[in-house]
Amino acid sequence: MNQKSRTAVDASFEVVWPLGRLATRPVKPAAALPDLNGMRVCELWDGVFRGDEIYPILRAELQTKFPAVKIVDYKTMGNTHGSNESEYVANLPALLRQHGAHAVISAVGA
Repeated sequence: MNQKSRTAVDASFEVVWPLGRLATRPVKPAAALPDLNGMRVCELWDGVFRGDEIYPILRAELQTKFPAVKIVDYKTMGNTHGSNESEYVANLPALLRQHGAHAVISAVGA
């Protein structure tokens, strides 16, 4: 089978910078809590990918290092994913206040 020779084609291309313009301002994260003893940590989970296996391990490790930490498990906090996701997120600050959260572990498995 004969292969036709290829010739250069005049073409122009627009180059786009892949990092684009920033849409938001950087936010400095809050300082880490120096000690979780006496603090309440709430678990948030979307119900995807092994949180039911990972959270018990995290809980055990936290309670070993900080024996007086209080943990509100993901079952109490509800599923962060689903048909009412926007409503859940809108109500999340009040839910965290209701449970007295000092810190949150948020797991998204997908």
